[in-house]
Amino acid sequence: MLPTIRIGDHDITRLVIGGNPFSGGSHYSSELDRAFIDYYSNENMKRALFECERCGLNTMQSRGDRHIMRMINEYRNEGGKLQWIAQTASELRDLRVNVRQIAARGAIGIYHHGTRTDQLWFDGRVDEVCDLLKVMREQGVLVGIGTHLFEVIEYAEEHEWDLDFYLACFYRLSDKKRESPVVAGEHQPKERYDDADRGRMVRTIRQTPKPCFAFKILAANRKCGSPEQVQEAFEFAFADIKPTDAVIVGMYQEHINQVEMNARIVAEICGGTTEAEH
Repeated sequence: MLPTIRIGDHDITRLVIGGNPFSGGSHYSSELDRAFIDYYSNENMKRALFECERCGLNTMQSRGDRHIMRMINEYRNEGGKLQWIAQTASELRDLRVNVRQIAARGAIGIYHHGTRTDQLWFDGRVDEVCDLLKVMREQGVLVGIGTHLFEVIEYAEEHEWDLDFYLACFYRLSDKKRESPVVAGEHQPKERYDDADRGRMVRTIRQTPKPCFAFKILAANRKCGSPEQVQEAFEFAFADIKPTDAVIVGMYQEHINQVEMNARIVAEICGGTTEAEH
């Protein structure tokens, strides 16, 4: 079992498989988006999740849309045991209904979609997030928000929002409103990945006592040029986040067993072993 953190009543491995590849969102290129979509049939998504179980992960993160919920239902029916942390699906008309549907399908936690959080921040309406957080709390799940802006986390902390966790992006993808590639249905080429952003976000992550899930630690494929570069990115992340934090990493299984590779790296950095080593 990989090392875990505790949030509420749940033990969560410090490495969580992310869902962007399942939904065709690479944040890298239109070509990689297409490759994700072509490869990740329901069968291959389920195969990746069962490989996570074999390698010691116990939690996945993904969008809470109809496509993913159908796949998770199949995975559960086939004996799948990973815990699920779900993102709200911003393209749906009624997000309150979306939250209730996600909770009914067994998610242990739900968080407000980071791009939508940021849009509301730039519009001066970020307090509207709290209305949906209340609906999440009513469902008895862990409650979180996602963001690519350190200011959002600091604002939520200052105003004592009722939250259990944050999803915190290492990169400030833009300084103005933008659309999620999955919601927009196409690659968004103007996202920026400046390593200087990482230090500012990790400082905020360390300052909040709440658990954080750091994401895009590999800069959406930009730090995957070699095994050494991947190792370095993981080492940077775990050196700077708190012991009570975890990372979320999307994994593309077509050519390399990234699940096994990433699990071994995290076990080496944080201690522990993976089932694949026995």
